[in-house]
Amino acid sequence: MTKHDKSHKASIDTLCIHAGQAPDPVFGSVAPPIYQTSTFAFRSTDQGAARFAGSEPGYIYTRMGNPTIAMLEENVAALEGGVAALAAATGMAAVSTAFFALLSQGDHVVCSASVYGPSRVILERDFVRFGVSASFVDTSDLVELKRAFTPRTRLVFIETPANPTLAVTDLSAAAELAHAAGALLVVDNTFMSPILQRPFRFGADVVLHSVTKFLNGHSDVVGGILVFRDEALLKRVRPVLFYLGGTMDPHQAWLVLRGIKTLAMRVRAAQENARACAALLAGHPAVAEVRYPGLPGHPQAAVMARQMEGPGSLISFELKGGLPAGKRLLEGLKLAALAVSLGGVETLIQHPASMTHAAMRREDRLAAGITDGLVRLSVGCEGREDLLADLKQGLDALL
Repeated sequence: MTKHDKSHKASIDTLCIHAGQAPDPVFGSVAPPIYQTSTFAFRSTDQGAARFAGSEPGYIYTRMGNPTIAMLEENVAALEGGVAALAAATGMAAVSTAFFALLSQGDHVVCSASVYGPSRVILERDFVRFGVSASFVDTSDLVELKRAFTPRTRLVFIETPANPTLAVTDLSAAAELAHAAGALLVVDNTFMSPILQRPFRFGADVVLHSVTKFLNGHSDVVGGILVFRDEALLKRVRPVLFYLGGTMDPHQAWLVLRGIKTLAMRVRAAQENARACAALLAGHPAVAEVRYPGLPGHPQAAVMARQMEGPGSLISFELKGGLPAGKRLLEGLKLAALAVSLGGVETLIQHPASMTHAAMRREDRLAAGITDGLVRLSVGCEGREDLLADLKQGLDALL
């Protein structure tokens, strides 16, 4: 459960609070210390040499490891059920590190078409320069997913539920296809967090998060993390992160550790609010379509029931008035902030086509289901009646 008690199989609620942490053995501090240092002193030249050689454990330089960051890594690895984790400066540092470490010239990637915009764009604009090709498909359609494989496919990158369409990919089936082709399955689990989905249970090889979102939960930190199924993958990726330099700062790590202590409570509270908001949207005359895994009739309801412990708190919807109506709604809400990001305690609303996914070509966005009128709502932990009243007044103003 913690560094001083691993014999008990704790619930995920308990792991959020205790995994990777124990009272400070020097002064007894219950909160983890922030080791805000760039470098660590050695007792002798022999010890310094041994640490650089890897024959003695210990810290050298914060880019290569730090006790506060290590606590966060152990905590998230425990939550996801992985063997170890590597914390990164941003979510995109985690994504980029995975691509740099696991891809080589001539390799091919199969990627969810509806995925966080920069995760797709870095493959399309940058990795193509190094001889890596990519196919972007609806990974919730297993026929389309299977058809996308080539003899050079080495990586399958899936975000499920997808950003922002909320299509759900069958992780077990995706893992089976990937492994049969000799490829690795990397899953971006940011939207669900380990509270609602643990991809290692379904065959994932690497799980990553933008810890900026649910794990931190307070819209005051950016960061990323990679979690590994086995030590071999960790050893393959760790030096790449260290040499690229996209590592986390100790104070970032401390803030995320503090946020994770309330992760389970926040995720469940926001999810219950989202269920109510989705029902309101689905029944409102100004709304043309609602995409939310918790609504009856979601196309991947059966998959969701197998691999998710709830539908989450992200909702995408289209208004009957299209983009003009969407702009009026985004600017007319009083409680929901017009801002990108998600997973914080506050409710945020944004327009993916002109904001988070603006770098994608319009034809690619439309093919991925990211229409010009799509609105994404990240429901927070405010009072439910307050959220519903704000959403209703904004929608009513469109009639």
